[in-house]
Amino acid sequence: MSDKFTESMYVLANEPSIALYRLQEHVRRSLPELVQHKTDMQSWEEQSQGAIYTVEYACSAVKSMTNSSLYFKNIDGLLRQAISLKEQIGSTQGRRKRALDPGMLKDGGEKHSSGI
Repeated sequence: MSDKFTESMYVLANEPSIALYRLQEHVRRSLPELVQHKTDMQSWEEQSQGAIYTVEYACSAVKSMTNSSLYFKNIDGLLRQAISLKEQIGSTQGRRKRALDPGMLKDGGEKHSSGI
């Protein structure tokens, strides 16, 4: 009976040590995998944040483009007006050149007198 008692006392005395040993063994085995998962998750989070920023920036650019349609319409009107004015100036200059005697103007528009 005293052997059984001694054995029981030995097991009870060493039970916490065995539990801590098992716990340490479990941590030692599983920790590298957990660290790898954590590293992977951090990498994915960084990639996700980059993608989210890119999408938000693209959405902002699209919104800016839709809001700028008024400016493009104004630019279109101004370009059409400039083209019309250029055509008017060109037609006026063409009439003026035809009205003048082509032999009277030489070398940049200076008049030459004949016979002096």
